[in-house]
Amino acid sequence: MNHDTPPSPPSPRATEVVSSHHVFGAPCWVSLTSRDLETTQDFYSAVLGWKWRKGKLGDRFRIALADDVPVAGIAAVATMWQMAVAWTPYFAVPSADEAVSRARERGGTVAVGPISLPPGRAALIADRDGATFGIWEGELFTNWESWRQASPAFIRLHTRDAFDAAIFYGEILDWASRLPGCCEVGYEGDEVVLRSEGEIVARIESGALEAAPDPTIRPHWQVHFAVADVTACALTAEQHGGSVLGKGADEAVLRDPDGAQFTITSRGASLR
Repeated sequence: MNHDTPPSPPSPRATEVVSSHHVFGAPCWVSLTSRDLETTQDFYSAVLGWKWRKGKLGDRFRIALADDVPVAGIAAVATMWQMAVAWTPYFAVPSADEAVSRARERGGTVAVGPISLPPGRAALIADRDGATFGIWEGELFTNWESWRQASPAFIRLHTRDAFDAAIFYGEILDWASRLPGCCEVGYEGDEVVLRSEGEIVARIESGALEAAPDPTIRPHWQVHFAVADVTACALTAEQHGGSVLGKGADEAVLRDPDGAQFTITSRGASLR
């Protein structure tokens, strides 16, 4: 996972625009590819309380706001671009070109990009087991700390072999390298735990099956959102055309009307 050490980037001040250079290797955004923009907005407004604003990329794109902080992107391009309906996490990188090159060298598949998506550049990649993730180079949509606090997003990779996956992602994203500010990798039982600046930002767990007909047990990144009341949110999801795939006391796996899967977790329960 070690690479030549470049000069350390300056630490951003609170008033400065934060770029992927400052938080490289960490998840920095989540985006949903959908079919119908209006239905998607109505559903997530009802379930998660989000408000919306237009982005810079056209009428098919929206930015979701929680307490006026940008927390997620919606792209109603699944049909037009023949893409799967799904939530995708994006990881910050100093260079999209270099990250894409590393992914290809290690057996990943580049589905899209790198392409220019102001204010940065992005690519979509499938790892060796087929789980899709994005990389982002450039100015972040909001201050990273603000996003982490306002966005309840937490991500977990369900994969065939957690340790093998950690090596794959680590070599692409410079996890556990000598680079200043890189993400640290730890182990808790059978899980791999990713920390950025001391905070757990992702987990990787083994057990997914590559050829499973059920997409919920194939390798994939699952996006979690914290909510005040899991039961109420699950009921609201069903009332607005979604479905509940599984539910416990503090967590529920939901599917939106287009088929995208995500998890809601009680704010009082520990995601970490």
